[in-house]
Amino acid sequence: MSLTFPRGFRAAGVTAGMKPSGRPDLGLLVADRVRGAAGLFTTNAFAAAPVRLSARRLAEGEPRAVVVNSGQANAGTGPRGHRDAETTTAAVATELGIDPSLVLACSTGVIGEPLDLGRFLGAVPGLVRDLSTDGGDAFAEAIMTTDTVPKAAAAERGPYRVGGCAKGVGMIAPDLRLATMLAFLTTDAPVGTAELRRLATEVLEPRFEALTVDGCSSTNDTVLLFASGAAGGDPVLPGTSAFEQVREALEEVGTSLVRQLAHDAEGASHVLLVEASGASNEADAWLVARAIADSPLVKTAVFGGDPNPGRLLQAIGASGAAFEPEGVEASIGGVRVVADGQVVPSYRDVEAVQARQALQTREVEIRVRLGDGPGSGGAIGVDLSYDYVKINAEYTT
Repeated sequence: MSLTFPRGFRAAGVTAGMKPSGRPDLGLLVADRVRGAAGLFTTNAFAAAPVRLSARRLAEGEPRAVVVNSGQANAGTGPRGHRDAETTTAAVATELGIDPSLVLACSTGVIGEPLDLGRFLGAVPGLVRDLSTDGGDAFAEAIMTTDTVPKAAAAERGPYRVGGCAKGVGMIAPDLRLATMLAFLTTDAPVGTAELRRLATEVLEPRFEALTVDGCSSTNDTVLLFASGAAGGDPVLPGTSAFEQVREALEEVGTSLVRQLAHDAEGASHVLLVEASGASNEADAWLVARAIADSPLVKTAVFGGDPNPGRLLQAIGASGAAFEPEGVEASIGGVRVVADGQVVPSYRDVEAVQARQALQTREVEIRVRLGDGPGSGGAIGVDLSYDYVKINAEYTT
């Protein structure tokens, strides 16, 4: 089940021939009717043309469709890139019989490569003909680049359904506003745009911003959320049980997608689940969690099965968070390796062996306590392997 699990949505995915691999590379998601729409976008100053187009159209109205290509990022492509984004969405709108302002665009692939406009436009009529309520899986496959598997999730609470899919296994860092990460979520609940924006900010943004693969924020990161209202009933408003049902379903789908993205990260053999607590505020806790998850020294230590407490101390100390070093505690896989701001005295004789065993698991928990404050925060990261270097060293070749 995927983003067409909620009622009122159709999707499709086809092979337009824009990828050298010959894999599916063009997807389309359409709401038969739209009750609301919201989005989160990269803060990268070189935001791609489709990002700028989509952000503008979301600010001005309530779009009901998004066309996504994989293979070319259409970023760093100057005025041509903006013209191409306008041209492709206009072509989709014509086939759908709607105004171009109701169509959003997303692109993912190599930065600096413009769209293969001829193949893109040539595939649009067939793409629209293929739209169906069973098309979610085809859409999820068409948006992939270096992903090895599609990522999809669905949840149901009361009368409402939420579905979603995502792509992205590299160039991911917590700078949303985002990771190249694209995520699309749908619900059939009658939720208006204002309420969807609140849900996107409160539920989706913290989840996707917690994910970091390599500390590199892409030019194309986008998270889109659509509501069709096809479930019927009264408008879903904050403070109601219906709003909480939609929130819970979004939390489940968003959490699942983030975990799937981490597990399929480029070359990753471990997923790092980092939690920081006891900080004076939430911001400091988040700084520490992110510093650990982003640290190349921590990443390579985990990849090599070396539970080196010094790597944690270095990352925590360089995070920029305010804390008293003497009060810091840290554990790896439940094994305490730092206490009172120093490596535990018995580490080499006892804890090193236990922690090394903890690093044999696919998911590695790293917990840090900074003091007795109320602040807590987390991050999800991955290790840094030989395969990551190989994949990205050969990315455009």
